[in-house]
Parts: sequence; C-alpha cells; structure tokens
Amino acid sequence: MNKCLKAALCYVMCFIFLLMIPAHAFAAPAIEAPSYILMEASTGQIICEQNAEERRSPASITKIMTLLVIFDHIGTGRVRLDSEVMTSAYAKSMGGSQVFLEEGEIQTLETIIKCIAVASGNDASVAAAEFIAGSEEEFVNLMNKRAEDMGLTNTHFVDCCGLSDSDEHYTSAKDVAIMSRELITKYPQVFDYTKIWMEDIVHTTPQGTSNFTLSSTNKLLKMYEWTTGLKTGSTSKALYCLSATASKDNIDMIAVIMGSPSNKTRFQDAMALLNYGYSVSALYEDPNEETLPSIPVKGGVQEKAALVFKEPFRYLDITGSDLSSIEKTISLPPEIQAPVNRGDAVGEAVYKLGGQRIGSVSILSDVTIEKAGYKDYLIRVWKLFCSL
Repeated sequence: MNKCLKAALCYVMCFIFLLMIPAHAFAAPAIEAPSYILMEASTGQIICEQNAEERRSPASITKIMTLLVIFDHIGTGRVRLDSEVMTSAYAKSMGGSQVFLEEGEIQTLETIIKCIAVASGNDASVAAAEFIAGSEEEFVNLMNKRAEDMGLTNTHFVDCCGLSDSDEHYTSAKDVAIMSRELITKYPQVFDYTKIWMEDIVHTTPQGTSNFTLSSTNKLLKMYEWTTGLKTGSTSKALYCLSATASKDNIDMIAVIMGSPSNKTRFQDAMALLNYGYSVSALYEDPNEETLPSIPVKGGVQEKAALVFKEPFRYLDITGSDLSSIEKTISLPPEIQAPVNRGDAVGEAVYKLGGQRIGSVSILSDVTIEKAGYKDYLIRVWKLFCSL
C-alpha cells in the first residue's frame, strides 16, 4: 500500500472516530472573559459557567432590569406603549450612550423602549424611570425590589442605566442570566426591539423636527444569524459586558459575558459559548395536552373533579442521552378531600430517564368544589331514591 493511500485511510478513520464521539465529550470553549455563564432559557439549566456568582460592575446591561420593570408596568396596565413620556432636564443631562433627547421633548413609551434596547440610551432610561416612578431614585428602588423578589443575592443597583462606578452598583453573570431569562420568557415582545439593527426616530422640539438614527450596540445581530438580543454594556470599570440571546432549533440560549478585555472579544466569547451550547444540547418537550381522568372527591358537592396539567414539560440534555427512552408516569391519590379550589395541585406527572427522575409537572384541579353540607347529602339521597 503506497504512502498516499495510507494517509488517506488514516484521515478517513480519524474523521469517523471524531463523528463517533458524542458532542458532550468536548470541553467547553476557552473564554477570555473572567466571568461568564451559558444558560438555556426555557428550563433555566446552566450548561457551563466560570466565576458566575462573582460580583462585578455591569455597565449598561443594568438596563435589562430597567426594561424588565418597564414591561412589568406595561403588563399590569399601569402604563401603555403609547403613553407619552416627557424628558426632564436631569434625563437630558445623562452622559455616555444617549439618543439626545431634549428637555421637554415628548416621546411615546414605545419609542423610549427602542432607544434603550437598541441604542442603550442613558437619557431614555432616566426619562422612562421618572415617568414610571416619579424619580430615578424611586425607580431604582423598584429595580432592587424586583431583584430581591427573584432571589438575586449578588445584585444591587444605584442607577437605572449603569453609568455609576459605585461599588454599590453590582451584579453577577448568573444574576444577569436569571434576569435576562425572566425578561425574555415573560415578555417575549422585547425581541421586537432587541432585534432592530437600525431605525429612525423623530425629535420634535421648539427648535424644529429632525430624524435621528438608532444604531444597535449589539453587533451579534450581524455576526451571528440566530441572535435575538439582548444588551451590551461597557465602562472603564466594568470593561466589556454582554448578555447575548439566541434561538435555534427551538432552543433559546443566554450567554452572559462580564469583564471582557475588548469589544471584539466579548462578541467572540459569546459566539463560542452559543455554538458550544447548541452543539451539546438536545431538548425534550411534552406539551401535556392529553385528557386526564377525573378524580373522586370525598365530602364534596360534586363527586368528581376534572384535572389538567399545570404546564408543558421541557428537559434539556447535554449528556448525549437517548431522549426517546424518557418515561412519564401519572401519580394521583385514590381520592381528594373537599373543599378543593380550581388550580389546587392534586398530583403530578413524573419524568424519568434511565430510571432517574429528571422532573415533574403538577396536575391541578380544573374546578372548584365546595364541601358538602347536610342539605347536599339529602338532595343526593333523594336523587338516588328517585332513580330506583
């Protein structure tokens, strides 16, 4: 056998060998940033991380929480996208990234959101804060309360835009991933804004009307085809930060980079993490749409309660397991005791892979059944008698 043929066979065998290695066998990529995390959004599962709970200055990725509080208020109907927001002198005075709002200028809240999500406008962030809470200080209190409610123990804000270099303004890569997940899963409409590359807004002031082009600070929109958002940030203290979201094959990823040494590196690191995540991940989904049997109710005005699943089930595997072997078991008691309220958990669907429990979904009562009284029992006996 000649040398060329031997070399060709060697290359083929090496290629086949590489194909046989499961994706999860490859190590996570080398990342230059000192702190990072990669999370799958629907399950919240962490795929890889480094120093993810280390407190660091966040710069403008602070605005993820700013956007979350804004959308919370829209969601409750306290404000609307077409609400009018007036810029104060204080908001106009913000330095750093800005969209050059003038004192007294009025924009819709939706335009202000675009200014925050696309161009990272500090002036727009403060204008929104003052509109919603009356002052930036009160809005920051809402941000910190939201962080506390989410259990973000390594997060504290002192402003709404990330300009502060105070040691009291901090978060961690893990906390940023959690708040990013909360924002994109609870308010997916945020992608309508974070996917914008360029868009014009109109400044209308006493000096006249002029167009201003919002340009996205998130260069991943042009560098990585599955990018959906989310937010960049940089200061001399924080260095270069990024919360990058992407969607591919129905899997939504969140890659958070903190303290990257350069603008270019943070995007390269994010792409490396996202590519790694997609290479090792497989998602199992059960919509839980099948009809469940009703369950007997003891001591109730009705004898049976209809049941429903609380939610679909999603499981992310990064080990190369055969997800078709996942087993689902319905666990219900023989009966339940009245009274029972609609939405009460009465059982669960348990999922196992290789004999190990990987998760569950609650099974809820779909009706409210009051406890039966003396009169109810008399009526029931009478109906039984009449049916004889």
